[in-house]
Amino acid sequence: MGGTVALTTMAIDPVCNMKVDEGTAKYKSTYKGKVYYFCAPGCKKSFDENPEKYV
Repeated sequence: MGGTVALTTMAIDPVCNMKVDEGTAKYKSTYKGKVYYFCAPGCKKSFDENPEKYV
């Protein structure tokens, strides 16, 4: 016991459904006041082009 546990908040990439660490995500977009996190630039681009398809 006595170990340190790092708490990370994981988001789900709405395009490919991969888990993304919100603290280290390089790609994110805000749509209707909510922040969405992406695993890669291609997923972010797909979302930005048609966000209603993924929300």
